[in-house]
Amino acid sequence: MSKTRPTDAVVEQRRQGILDYVVEHREARIDDLTSRFGVSLMTMHRDLDDLAERRLLRKQRGKVSALATETGTSQQEIEALGEAAARQVRPGQTVFIDDSTTLLPLVRRLIDVDGLTILTNSLQVARLATHADVVLLGGRYTAEFDSCAGPDVLEALDRTRADLAFVSVTAVAVGRLFHPVRDYAELKKAALRTANRNVLVVDHTKFGRTATYAHGLVEDYDLLITSEATPTEEVEAALNAGTAIELVECDPEGPEYDI
Repeated sequence: MSKTRPTDAVVEQRRQGILDYVVEHREARIDDLTSRFGVSLMTMHRDLDDLAERRLLRKQRGKVSALATETGTSQQEIEALGEAAARQVRPGQTVFIDDSTTLLPLVRRLIDVDGLTILTNSLQVARLATHADVVLLGGRYTAEFDSCAGPDVLEALDRTRADLAFVSVTAVAVGRLFHPVRDYAELKKAALRTANRNVLVVDHTKFGRTATYAHGLVEDYDLLITSEATPTEEVEAALNAGTAIELVECDPEGPEYDI
């Protein structure tokens, strides 16, 4: 009996997991990655070839390593994005924050903002936001993302209203947004309808990539917060669409941050 071929979404999730692991550890042996992710050596080589072709990592004999733009400054960039996003929040607001790990530094920076109500589908955001009144939008739980999605979350979003919503994305290509999992793509579309003002927070490594499910355009958002390392053509596409942009500084020669 033949094995069921994994969907494109499952493959993209695995490749994102491989990339995250390599970025965190700077480099990894291909044999170790094969064991860690439970796939054949041939499948792992296909995954690594795809990531290398997208210029997301460097494949060498027997091992892979993160590119210079992915190491050392990645956490610095994420922290800078979080700081810029936090400046958009005012006391007493109701704020939606999705399950993207890019937004966790934002949550930590809201501790000094009084009277916040935070709506989220992320258990990690809920655990961090001890300073706020948290409304956890429950639904089908996905351990990989430590968050909920599906029809129940969409219905909850339709019943709520936020002053401000923060969303990040897995992939952006020429102004179009993508996610490898349909439920999460639908969630991000629903979040747009929930808030009076929508802010997209994206680090530069997410640009020039695609995933299975498209879920909107950069121009759907009132503000894009990204870094100066973001490709010029992507910044120009957003500007031409009428989206305001805030570019944060991220010194490639700056100090490394522990993750």
